[in-house]
Amino acid sequence: MKKNYLFIAFALLSSVTISQTFTDNFDSYTAGQYLGPQSAGAWTTWSNQPGTAEDVMVSNADASSAPNSLHFTSTTQAGGPTDLVRNFGVLNTGQFEMSFKMKVGSGKAGYFNLQRNATIGQVWAMDAAFNDDGTLSVYNQNGLSESATYPQGVWFDFKLQINFNTNTWEIFINNTSVMNFANPINQIASIDIYPVDQNTPYNADYFIDDFSTTITPYTLTGLNAAVTLASFNGGAIATNSVSPKFKIRNLGTTNITSFDITVNYNGNNINQSYTGLNMASLAEQTFTVSTPIVLAAGNLPLTFTVSNVNTLGQDNDAQDDAKILMVNPVVPANGKMVVGEEGTGTWCGWCPRGTVAMDHMENLYGNYWAGIAVHNGDPMTVTSYDTPIGAFFSGYPSAMVDRGNVVDPSEMEPDFLSRLQVAPKAFITNGATWNATTRELKVSVSANFQSAANNTYRLACVLTEDSVKGTASGYNQANYYSSSSQNLDLIDDAGLNWKNLPNPVSAAQMRYDHVARAINPSFDGLANSFPVAVASGETHTVNFVFTLPATWNENKMYIIGLLIDPQGDIDNAGKATISEAVSNGFVPAATASIDDLTLNQLDDVVKLYPNPAQHFTNIEINVKEATQLGVSLLDMSGKLLAQKENITIDQSSIITLPLEGLNSGVYLVKISLNGNQIMKRIIVD
Repeated sequence: MKKNYLFIAFALLSSVTISQTFTDNFDSYTAGQYLGPQSAGAWTTWSNQPGTAEDVMVSNADASSAPNSLHFTSTTQAGGPTDLVRNFGVLNTGQFEMSFKMKVGSGKAGYFNLQRNATIGQVWAMDAAFNDDGTLSVYNQNGLSESATYPQGVWFDFKLQINFNTNTWEIFINNTSVMNFANPINQIASIDIYPVDQNTPYNADYFIDDFSTTITPYTLTGLNAAVTLASFNGGAIATNSVSPKFKIRNLGTTNITSFDITVNYNGNNINQSYTGLNMASLAEQTFTVSTPIVLAAGNLPLTFTVSNVNTLGQDNDAQDDAKILMVNPVVPANGKMVVGEEGTGTWCGWCPRGTVAMDHMENLYGNYWAGIAVHNGDPMTVTSYDTPIGAFFSGYPSAMVDRGNVVDPSEMEPDFLSRLQVAPKAFITNGATWNATTRELKVSVSANFQSAANNTYRLACVLTEDSVKGTASGYNQANYYSSSSQNLDLIDDAGLNWKNLPNPVSAAQMRYDHVARAINPSFDGLANSFPVAVASGETHTVNFVFTLPATWNENKMYIIGLLIDPQGDIDNAGKATISEAVSNGFVPAATASIDDLTLNQLDDVVKLYPNPAQHFTNIEINVKEATQLGVSLLDMSGKLLAQKENITIDQSSIITLPLEGLNSGVYLVKISLNGNQIMKRIIVD
């Protein structure tokens, strides 16, 4: 009888979920001394060295519950040195709640992160940046991006609740929910409190008090398939066709061999069965539904529901059988294309981050996105582009979307989605003619105005090339993500992890995309591209002429026409391959006076002869009035060989350009006239 009683008591205890709670108000510690040694192991540091500079001193300067709290300030540009850690143990089932009081100084900042693994420094499950403008940014490198506001200069309540079984993360400020999301990294092991400001060095200054965590374990049932993440492949733009994706986790003790999934969106159901599986307990797997959906305007739920697990119908826990993703796609402005310009270089070890981001944007939003990688300090540098855009950047990689705020390339998507909704001043269309023998590319960039404008708007034309490669050492890509360097993950859309590549990545392995090859006439665009007054409905065209070196692959190139507004930002763009532009048709620009001379007129008034030549060539200029001229001689790589500026010419002038000493081959003659430029090829026999 006693034996049976003990068995019953054990069975009852095993079915009871016992929560584990930790609280610390820091009031039992001595102010002015390090926290770690006083906490009996409850708190440690990033390097597990409590009592050192990484630790934080208990403070009585301010508190939510007197007398003590923790005061975090940054004393170095990179943040820190304080790096306080509280370990939870690895948590990926059950529920977790963390709360504390916080006070961030007015105009100051705060920060903490949650580490995914017991070994710290491998994966950041969540970063929380309390920015100095009163915004709270929650993010990670796996696609999490949320924002809210918080009060500055006063104590407030912060609370995070996580249900790992359903992958539901919710953040509360002063007991009001401000974020609710699913985290692609649905596991935590510790909190790291590190004083740093994402925007301004030395600006972190915040207090934390009344820290508390509650961990509620989960007992696995016999058969339980949980939907833990809902997503889709493709850009969140209305009318885009995307492929629904979901993640299934086995939260039971029985292997999962099959299940059915129902996807509901915009009143339509998709049903699909998955068989032949062997998902062990706690295993997790991502699946893609074979039938795509078309995103509709409005904030609509995309719901995934799992059923008929192992053909047995309902599993043992219905609470985690469904996952809802609210989808509110962006509705693009008519005729809009957004430009992303990235500053990069093969010498830059962090620039693979930009490579991954640029490809990601192209893959998701290629119909609305024109990416331009402006190289610095390597063989792909275009000085006339690199120099002016580099003036905006304090480091590499950096990027601008439509020449707005400077951001990290990994953060371009929010600015892109915002700009995509802004109606453009004009629609941009690129036309072209292409001569494969002379390799002369003539481009027409036409602006069809949707509202009135004036001549403070400008046009410019950029050429980019994909799959650029080279054999020289300058084409080796520095890679600080290599496991031999930093051991950080950087995974591109194809699944390649730059951590698994060497530092540097050899030129033989590299192919560079979105490479800026030329910009014409300049970064600021062509002055007087349009008349003094432009009415809605008018179309105006500027022509540009390029001679492509033989090393450029015209089949891998894009023509990007830019409409630049009076503030120097990009209002709109047009993107086309050379073949697409040729199909669009070349549009000659209208005749203009010397004061608003467009490049095709410049092409008409400049003659070069003899060509081919041996000892010299003549440059004949026919203009309406005396003006200033500049002449440059370059080789086909763009290297400057000779230059003469500020040549005064009459209405009809002939200038002799010496060619003595040049090897036989093809060269470029660049003629500048009133801020406009034209390239002509000269063959030296």
